[in-house]
Amino acid sequence: MSLSLGFLNAKLFFCLCVTFLKHHFTFSASNPTGLTLRAVLDDSSGSPLYLIENLTIAERIESLIKVTNARANYLSLVSNCDARIHPDNIPMPILREGLFYVVEFAIGSQHHKVKLLMDTGGGLIWTQCVPCKTCFPQNLPIFNPSASATYARLPCDHPLCKGPGDRYTCFDGFCVYNVHYTGGASTRGTASMETFHFSIDQSEIESFKNVIFGCSDDSSDIFFKNTDISGIFGLSMSPDSMMIQFSSFIHSRFSYCLVPFADAIPRPLVLRFGEDIPQLPPDVRTTSFVQSPTNHFYYLELWGISVAGHRLPFSQSTFQYRANGKGGCFIDSGALFTQIDAGTVGINAYAAVMQVFASYYESKSLRRTTSRGFELCYERPPNYDDFASLTFHFNGADYTVAGEYVNLISPDIFCVAIIKGTYATMLGAWQQQNKRLIYDVGMGALRFADENCVNDVS
Repeated sequence: MSLSLGFLNAKLFFCLCVTFLKHHFTFSASNPTGLTLRAVLDDSSGSPLYLIENLTIAERIESLIKVTNARANYLSLVSNCDARIHPDNIPMPILREGLFYVVEFAIGSQHHKVKLLMDTGGGLIWTQCVPCKTCFPQNLPIFNPSASATYARLPCDHPLCKGPGDRYTCFDGFCVYNVHYTGGASTRGTASMETFHFSIDQSEIESFKNVIFGCSDDSSDIFFKNTDISGIFGLSMSPDSMMIQFSSFIHSRFSYCLVPFADAIPRPLVLRFGEDIPQLPPDVRTTSFVQSPTNHFYYLELWGISVAGHRLPFSQSTFQYRANGKGGCFIDSGALFTQIDAGTVGINAYAAVMQVFASYYESKSLRRTTSRGFELCYERPPNYDDFASLTFHFNGADYTVAGEYVNLISPDIFCVAIIKGTYATMLGAWQQQNKRLIYDVGMGALRFADENCVNDVS
């Protein structure tokens, strides 16, 4: 039997082009501020979405699982590096046929158009610049800083280049970075400042001066070459990310609500910042972020897991961040499927969770089958919809995923859409469907509630 997943080619969280729709920033920190972004599908011939549509259904499934595994490998290496950018310690998110968000805006006095890969796990904002030592081919013109009257290089006495929180190194009087990614990719350049211009509508533009970003002039083996993408736009809690640099304007919080992927109609995804985040329902739940000593991911304190209402006998320490840099639990918009750590101390959490799923479906007398990439798949009887739910018991809040969003379902087969984690537990986008998620860095917490996300329109 085959898994009929034609909807996967259009509705996933990753390969989208983000444009600014409305925006009412003021330059007084005491005034309400907000920002709304719309994500639309990028289906150009150079887009990963275009490539994935050419695959068979089975190949798509395998590719999308590889997306999640590659994302996990990327974040695994990031989590084990120190706070500074050094060669060979930050991996490129090589998602191959995977799907991405792309942020579109303009930089410099010439309003040069750029499209950058949006990454909630990344910090440094960077784009290619001329003159190039070695630049990868991109469809849009490469930014020329010498043509911009607002461009400046970051001096060595800047806190990000000198001091306990430094991210860059000093060379010849200016801050530079040298980033090597897994697989041999790399980018090098000058830490810089520039004016960023965001379109509110066809007639109005909002500009922000002195945004810190990387001007890369030496890159190799970059996976998004030959597309419109020229760099990365970081949204993590790193001090050089968009989230932190724009914190006074967006109240250090952003939000999204994922329309279920099973809907075959492509819809824009709305990303909301600051005061543009809708009023929260009475049943909103809150759990605090846990600070990691080695990275800026959105870690959460996971105390336990339940399957179909059955709580597994994990201790509160099972999912703690371990001394070797592994472990812990974090939420990530860049991973498709949830991963559960198989390396937890004292018990294999992944194996234990999957065993409960297996027992549940075997009690329903379902017949086990196989599908490329997932461990547990079953033949689906006509009209069967008794799918097991999944609950993450976080500190102070239970995050329950309805069975229809735990499993990957088609008319004749379904699979438990969870993958074995090799270093941490990661809450992926598949298990975030129809949830209002608010990353509130100012509060230091993730807030969430159930919502019919199809109604989240700009």
